[in-house]
Amino acid sequence: MTADGKLDDAQTDAHESPSPEDTVIDGGTSPLPSEAGEASSGDAAPVEAATPPDDPASASGGDHPPSTPPSPPSPPSPPSPPLATPSTQSSPPPSSRPAWLRWLLRLLGVLCLVVLCAGGYAGYDAWRFLNVPPQTPGEETTFDVEPGASFDKVARQLEQRGLVSSAWRFKLLGHWMEWTGSLKAGRFAMHTGWTPGRVLDQLVNGQPILYRLTLREGLTWWEVGRLLESEGFARFSDFSAVIHDPAFLRHYGIPFDSAEGFLFPETYLLKKPQTLNREAARSVAGRLVDTFWRSTAAVLPLGHRTPPDELRRLVTLASIVERETGVPAERARVAGVYTNRLRVGMILQADPTVIYGLGPTFDGNLRRSHLQDGDNPYNTYRKPGLPPGPICSPGFEALQAAVKPEEHGYFYFVARKDGTHQFSTNLDDHNAAVRKFQLGR
Repeated sequence: MTADGKLDDAQTDAHESPSPEDTVIDGGTSPLPSEAGEASSGDAAPVEAATPPDDPASASGGDHPPSTPPSPPSPPSPPSPPLATPSTQSSPPPSSRPAWLRWLLRLLGVLCLVVLCAGGYAGYDAWRFLNVPPQTPGEETTFDVEPGASFDKVARQLEQRGLVSSAWRFKLLGHWMEWTGSLKAGRFAMHTGWTPGRVLDQLVNGQPILYRLTLREGLTWWEVGRLLESEGFARFSDFSAVIHDPAFLRHYGIPFDSAEGFLFPETYLLKKPQTLNREAARSVAGRLVDTFWRSTAAVLPLGHRTPPDELRRLVTLASIVERETGVPAERARVAGVYTNRLRVGMILQADPTVIYGLGPTFDGNLRRSHLQDGDNPYNTYRKPGLPPGPICSPGFEALQAAVKPEEHGYFYFVARKDGTHQFSTNLDDHNAAVRKFQLGR
């Protein structure tokens, strides 16, 4: 066969036996470049670049086998993936987060916003409560705190009276200041134009309003009771019950069946109770008796430990002296007269004791029938010795006179027109003084 014939056989073999070096790309096979060139040689002019070059033997027409076709080119390497940055490694893009996580983040954001808004409103609300008074310009008023009242009750009453704008906010202020247990009882001067802080300070550190009560010397217990009722400190009935209460008398060391003689005359500054009841009467009566013991300590050095009989004698005699004369210089002399009579066993014949025995109904006119009334236990014209008890509240000077009476020989005295007294040592001189100063003879 000619060289051309051999070349044709070789080409035929090439078509029938595919090359084992076919390349797999994207899931299919692609013919090598040499095969593509041979398959298209019968339809178009051969492309030189696609056909293998002839070797020297075939070009000269010699009888040589065809040369081995060249190796197909290596397939291109796939591009290297880009290097991952730290940010892409640590958190996936938002679109790759789970839906529940995105909703959770949104919910947390909303909650944070709500908390911030609530905190801002709470701060503004607290500032407004502490700095804006309930009323502007406001008005003066008074406010009563009952003994033992709770802070909650006081806060509600303050709100009802228009002194604070919010009871529960006022309670929070009290707890924050740690003053809920420091309220004072009494009546306080207030103003509806005050801030809550000033209101609380007034109730804790301020002084309650004190009212003046003046008890003059020589008042009976019922006169004291009427005065207390008219001034708004106690009801008369409650005061009467308290000063006759055996437990009250025993507590204050009073050896009588009433506190008569121990309601010390003085000018007092007292708190007015919000409610007039038995407790209010007990409070004011106790204050009067306490003042007696404190004020008489100089002349009664044993105080409550003074022997009961001696205490009865001194206080009762002092009460008679108090009602007999209002002249300070005469008190010790009058006490000396009654001391002399008691010493020798004479009846006292003291008009004030008879009047006391007649009680609150006495009309001011002492009659002879009163002096002859033997049923009156205080009638010293008919009863020997001292009366059963004091007949009024004596002052300090009268009690001092009873403790240290003037030593003299007088047994009688009669009132002059100017309020002083004429003292006598015997009955004849006394009768002459009565005719002169009383009957005008």
